[in-house]
Amino acid sequence: MAFNNVTILGVGLIGASLALALKEGKLCNSILGFGRNEDNLRRAQSRGIIDEYRMDAASAVELADLVVLATPVGTFRELIEAVRPGLRTGAAMLDVGSVKGTLVYDLETLMPEGVAYIGTHPIAGGDRSGIEDARADLFRYARCIVTPTENSDTDALRKVAMLWEAVGSRVEFMDPFKHDELYAAVSHLPHLLAYALVNTVGDFDDGAMQYAGQGFRDTTRIALSSPELWRDISILNRENILRVLGILRINLDRIEVLLKAGDQAGLDRELGKAQQLRMQLLGKPRQGSQEPGNSMSADQGL
Repeated sequence: MAFNNVTILGVGLIGASLALALKEGKLCNSILGFGRNEDNLRRAQSRGIIDEYRMDAASAVELADLVVLATPVGTFRELIEAVRPGLRTGAAMLDVGSVKGTLVYDLETLMPEGVAYIGTHPIAGGDRSGIEDARADLFRYARCIVTPTENSDTDALRKVAMLWEAVGSRVEFMDPFKHDELYAAVSHLPHLLAYALVNTVGDFDDGAMQYAGQGFRDTTRIALSSPELWRDISILNRENILRVLGILRINLDRIEVLLKAGDQAGLDRELGKAQQLRMQLLGKPRQGSQEPGNSMSADQGL
């Protein structure tokens, strides 16, 4: 047992699912929850997701060997400042957020002496964020990206990786900046596109939505995700998102030119190229419960 006492900051979909997975695998002795919403924490305790809860951040982490930061990425700095006085020497902290890059390095500097910080990103989740949808097998067969730096404590890194493997994840180590480049393309941009597509249809004809079929529902499902969450993710990773957005604009412009010209062969090539690329995903294990990168992983547990 790598960690005896675990504190989860933010008991939403990911935080609660991790708690259930830890309990199912008997991977810790106790789990304490922290959040802003006491009703949510009471429900989590009554359902056996957590053993107890605190409303005070510093006292919530006093006995913790492991602190899990499972709140929206925009809250990380403020929350770490709040728990700092209570962090014990030898403890480790991990986050489950969708942005790494400079954020990991910034958060490392906020750790008190003797407390290790490890960035992680479980590729699991959904468009819902509450404890009602939490389940112990959410991370089974899902990839979990771990983003160590040259400053990472090797023992804490080993224990954190083992924890994710123990709950069923396939752990992959990745440079924090490379992580943000990749997930700008496969996660962050697709979410923004889903929001933009819904707004486009609404602007085109505010009555059109009632005629939407399954294709539109599938394409825009992730627009049901928390605007607050995706606002923060988008701002924090905006440079990478803007770069891939430029590539998208080139592809849209190309399709527009082909449509204006009535170029059937050219349009065939563009659509066929996309089809072949998309087929690469067929037969691959699903990442958690949803598509890669639908990261309610920094969920709204507060």
